[in-house]
Amino acid sequence: MGTKALLRELGLKPQKALGQSFLVDSRVLQRILAAARIDSDDTVLEIGAGLGTLTQALAERVRRLVAVEVDERLVVFLREQLAAFPNTEIVQGDILALNIAQLLWEEPSQNAPFKVVANIPYYITSAVLRHLLEMSIRPQLIVLMVQREVAQRIAAKQGQMSILAVSVRFYGRPSVVARVSAQAFYPVPKVDSAIVRIVPHEQLPLDGDDVAAFFRIVRAGFAQRRKQLRNSLAHGLALPADGLAEALAAAGIQEQRRAQTLSVSEWVRLYRTLSAATDSEMSSAQ
Repeated sequence: MGTKALLRELGLKPQKALGQSFLVDSRVLQRILAAARIDSDDTVLEIGAGLGTLTQALAERVRRLVAVEVDERLVVFLREQLAAFPNTEIVQGDILALNIAQLLWEEPSQNAPFKVVANIPYYITSAVLRHLLEMSIRPQLIVLMVQREVAQRIAAKQGQMSILAVSVRFYGRPSVVARVSAQAFYPVPKVDSAIVRIVPHEQLPLDGDDVAAFFRIVRAGFAQRRKQLRNSLAHGLALPADGLAEALAAAGIQEQRRAQTLSVSEWVRLYRTLSAATDSEMSSAQ
């Protein structure tokens, strides 16, 4: 039965407020499964189960599947459709309000590798990525269906970086797997999509309190992205421009550069230089 006919039979209409567009192209489904490198030993968290097209394909292939869907109407249908799969749990809720660790493991000691597969509403892409990447135990692999423009921003190269690109590259290695036509969905959205794969780093460049402090500097740098880095940082961090010029030089970064030209490693180097200068000033004042 086609998606449109199924929705009609269920008496359901896609909700624009939830950004609902359902995947109807089986070729795209196979690309998602291939991108996630699905294996029979996998534990998978699916976000945005919808009508269960991808959910059932995953349930047939993995050891354990936890599928999250915010729409209560669809959850009832999904639980009926997937009742034959004891390896599958359908959870109703907003992924941003859920504790992912508690969804996957009853006890903290049970922490085990897991993958994330998601076809999420475009407007919450950044928030979902933060939710996943900032976990203390991150997924071993993330495969997302996102708006094509957002995919390009996530996988942007040096020179075209954004806060989103820096954030994702800080936590992992992104790549665009495939472009997906708007015609692959019902209802047909106004824009094309793309499949993005993110392989989280085993070791982060920074940890603990350093991460929050690092991103304060990154946000300051991008706050006035048309300005030279020295000026945007001076304004955003309320620090003297001369001192920032010295810190940039010490980090091996030309002060005339702009935020979008810096790689993650350069941002980290700058953060460490600024932190060392601040610690030195505090020691001198004591």
